[in-house]
Amino acid sequence: MIDVEVLGASLAPDAPSRQEIERLCQRAAASRGVRAGHVAIEFVDAERIARLNAEHRGNAAATDVLSFPIDGVDPAAAPPLELGDVVICPPHTADMREAIVHGMLHLLGMDHESDGGEMLALQGRLLAGTHG
Repeated sequence: MIDVEVLGASLAPDAPSRQEIERLCQRAAASRGVRAGHVAIEFVDAERIARLNAEHRGNAAATDVLSFPIDGVDPAAAPPLELGDVVICPPHTADMREAIVHGMLHLLGMDHESDGGEMLALQGRLLAGTHG
């Protein structure tokens, strides 16, 4: 099971419910063969995400989502993986569900900047299966 910690929910009144956030994270993890682990989804303001973006990516602008992997991906790992953190800035995010799945796929080792469209195609399929 993927243990999902949600932080800063008061900054994201339009975010999906906690249950839906958990489903999105579990679905993304399962798509990469990961069945157990921990992830933190944190909602932050524009100032915080701009600082993180500057510190980790060299770009001082606010962005929608950043991912910070910790253990990497090993579906056979025991004990469960510490997948990492997904940081989302609601004012810069058009679709919170998309940002959650996008961030999770980055934690799971995918990179849309170098994979020829595989990550974004999987992201689309995962989102199509989660919207009711």
